[in-house]
Amino acid sequence: MADREAGDTTSEAEGRPKWDNKVQYMLTCIGFAVGLGNVWRFPYLCQIYGGGAFLIPYLVALVFEGLPLLYLELAIGQSLRKGSIGVWNSISPYLGGVGVASMIVSFLVGLFYNTILAWVLWYFFNSFQEPLPWSQCPLDDSQTSYVEECVQGTPVNYFWYRETLNITPDITSSGSLQWWLVLCLATAWSVVYICFIRGIETIGVYVTATFPYLVLTIFLVRALTLPGATDGLEYLFTPKVLINPRVWLDAATQIFFSLSLAFGGLIAFSSYNPKRNDCERDAVLVGCINSATSLFASIPIFAILGFKATTNNNNCFLRYTGCECVCVCVTSVCVLRVCSASGTGLAFIVFTEAVIEMPGSQVWAVLFFVMLFSLGLSSMFGNLEGVLTPLLDLNMVPKWIPKELFTGVICIVSFLVALIFTMGSGNYWLEIFNNYVGSVPLLVIAFFEITAVVLFYGMSRFSDDIKYMTGRRPNWFWKICWMGISPIMLLVVLVAYVIVQGQEHPTYPAWDPGYEQFPDSEVKSYPDWVFAICVLLSAVPVLPIPAVALYRLIRRLTCPDTNKLQATPPPNPYTNSAFV
Repeated sequence: MADREAGDTTSEAEGRPKWDNKVQYMLTCIGFAVGLGNVWRFPYLCQIYGGGAFLIPYLVALVFEGLPLLYLELAIGQSLRKGSIGVWNSISPYLGGVGVASMIVSFLVGLFYNTILAWVLWYFFNSFQEPLPWSQCPLDDSQTSYVEECVQGTPVNYFWYRETLNITPDITSSGSLQWWLVLCLATAWSVVYICFIRGIETIGVYVTATFPYLVLTIFLVRALTLPGATDGLEYLFTPKVLINPRVWLDAATQIFFSLSLAFGGLIAFSSYNPKRNDCERDAVLVGCINSATSLFASIPIFAILGFKATTNNNNCFLRYTGCECVCVCVTSVCVLRVCSASGTGLAFIVFTEAVIEMPGSQVWAVLFFVMLFSLGLSSMFGNLEGVLTPLLDLNMVPKWIPKELFTGVICIVSFLVALIFTMGSGNYWLEIFNNYVGSVPLLVIAFFEITAVVLFYGMSRFSDDIKYMTGRRPNWFWKICWMGISPIMLLVVLVAYVIVQGQEHPTYPAWDPGYEQFPDSEVKSYPDWVFAICVLLSAVPVLPIPAVALYRLIRRLTCPDTNKLQATPPPNPYTNSAFV
């Protein structure tokens, strides 16, 4: 973005940076949209519902919810050439809180997202050992036997829960900071900062956006040659019940979160485009590549899980606790269910155990964790951009402070706050942030984004802008989605999500060696004060939306003359007033 736009109508637009080329922009958007969820969340959903059944509601959500919202964000950012706060504030002063909410969500998500990258770094550093440290149990203090916790569980579980997290028995026991995780977290934030200030549009974006596809292809070729791979793929794509309403709910939320909508990062990226750019084609391309990546990643993942299931079957394990599934021997035939796991369970438990059985396990472990780090790093660029761009666009940072310094301050503050995730109870808190920050707030923000464009900005005016940028007006499909289908789907998903979550008190799995049925996880209920924090994490990010609107209304009522100009919609930069 070293070059500068020329020919814009305002001094702000004249000084706004732009992309060096179209490939740079597309790779950055794809890298932001394609993240860790494509590798460990989508395969999990396909497995529990059956790929044949889950893909139907998933594609419906992609067409009627994901793509229209993605198109809207890219178009409005490119049209108004501002960050998330500037865009919605320029449409209407009452909507300034929408951008603030996106910025808060991006900040909070970046906190725990980079912690996951710290975990990935820890495993990456340990992947060079021979043998892999999670392949066998360590000796106890007497040096005569193995650690009992590891013997009762598995070496993979022990390395994750004890050697990596040093996890406490429950969330109320905070534990101490784990110095190795603190160092990895500092390294992760340092890498993000260095890549960001050097320009995410430089060589880094080409590496972080394309390298995961190279690794996935390598894994695909290797996985398909493993014994039992076809069993894993058959289990992945076997259709199950489609009438379960939870299938549709999970499909809608997955496509929404997978595209990184409502974070503000996509709006910021598109604001650096030239005015005349086909944002419709960009939206369709990014959305389809994102969904295709999810499906592409599922194939090697479940081929490897099928290999692991076959290996366990041959060894006739009586219990496989890597993902809490049981192997039963009946008349010399060992029947093993293919394990289902999501998130950290897939990346740091199931997959690492499968890697142990593969020839050249160190190489595959290094490749896997490098791939995860590349996926997470490209998404972190978008999260950080969603925080910095709005603040810089609103001139909240003094001119004499370099952007590099301000970026460093944001990274340091984020690192200090994220230290909570490096304590013994850190994994419990990370799951809370993941479940509550990245759910309801994003749905609410997206609903207000569509409402802002349709009701405040005006569909006719928005269509004029798109015609200027792309050379054609949006067709009837996009208009129907923006004006009816997409907001209705958002409301239905939001209400259904709240109902499902409110039916029972939230619980969490705890790793407690003192539990009677250990090594099974003990399911515990959140204490009331923790549940209150969960509610706050869902509500606080969206509070700026009504707060800013109320503040603007009070200002208008008390100082009508001062705010008369602010209440006037911004002029259309594409209107030729000299032409009659």
